[in-house]
Amino acid sequence: MLRGKTVLLGVSGSIAAYKIANLASALMKQHATVHVLMTKNATNFINPITFESLTGNKCLVDTFDRNFQFQVEHVALATAADVVMVAPASANVIGKIAHGIADDMLTTTVMACRCPKILAPAMNTNMFENPVVQDNLKILQKYGWEIVQPAVGYLACGATGAGKMAEPEILLEYINREIARKKDLAGKKILVTAGPTQESIDPVRYVTNHSSGKMGYALAKVCMQRGAQVTLVTGPTQIPEPMFVDVVKITTAREMFEAVTARAADQDIIIKAAAVADYRPKEVKNEKVKKSSSEISLEMEKTDDILKFLGEHKREGQFLCGFSMETENMVENSRKKLEKKNLDLVVANNLKVEGAGFLGDTNVVTLISKDKEVSLPKMSKEETADHILDAILYHN
Repeated sequence: MLRGKTVLLGVSGSIAAYKIANLASALMKQHATVHVLMTKNATNFINPITFESLTGNKCLVDTFDRNFQFQVEHVALATAADVVMVAPASANVIGKIAHGIADDMLTTTVMACRCPKILAPAMNTNMFENPVVQDNLKILQKYGWEIVQPAVGYLACGATGAGKMAEPEILLEYINREIARKKDLAGKKILVTAGPTQESIDPVRYVTNHSSGKMGYALAKVCMQRGAQVTLVTGPTQIPEPMFVDVVKITTAREMFEAVTARAADQDIIIKAAAVADYRPKEVKNEKVKKSSSEISLEMEKTDDILKFLGEHKREGQFLCGFSMETENMVENSRKKLEKKNLDLVVANNLKVEGAGFLGDTNVVTLISKDKEVSLPKMSKEETADHILDAILYHN
């Protein structure tokens, strides 16, 4: 995902420094080029050799180290960087950067960077809440720095409170948001639906389907990384919520209908990836037949047709994308859906094809518009999401 991207990690003196080894490893797995800068205090918590082993690059501490690759190392690294993250950021380093003090390799290089800059504080609660530190963080925000708010928890000093550095998984998401993908959806509002819906039969049982929500969540994540303002309306799933996305949780088809239609008019693009239950149990009004669900035959009624409503109320310039899951006559049935529901694009797949469907991490789809059909090979759901968004932009 990060192939061809250069990430600069600045590590300052904090017990949380050891966690950055995991971040460096995760970035390498995404094929980024990673350079690590450390303050001298940071070397008391983790050895530079650790980062050199993980990244394959010299870990720089001394500004006047003559054993370097570039002629003017701090300028060369600053120019090469696509993003810089200072984590953990001590109160001392925060104060120096905020006030333009460049007296070591880390602060000197950061001062020369013009790329996006991210900072993750890590310190004692009283230090973090000190008005001086808070003012310095505001100064950095004013100059365009992204501040990753620390978590509240048990700290190395024995206190419990704010100041615990965000976990490496969260820091990775901040980096990916900045550089993983081009920002060709900046300024767009996109609504994505995902997951199944559940229709209760009784307090224990419900009607649902096999949707995992993985395709919808991948779409929401990729839309966000490409710069869009994203709303994800999701049924019950086991997937962690994507960061930097407005998540609206629902359970029933009716709740999804209401959540989507209430927000639809304001959206530039709507992608319905949810597999909504087509039927729900009818309410039994006759008291004489109100027995346990095991003793009665359920009467079913159709749920609200979200795509049909959206197609009928689509405003000028709005793009509407639906999904079609078929077991036979995939293209023919999907074209009928495209026309009947006034869609701009249908993402169709055959559930009998290996690698397609609900539960896996891959998909095999055909993108169908009024004048075009594009069949994609098996690929990850995030890669599929990128192709879907490319098709939407092509039509826009």
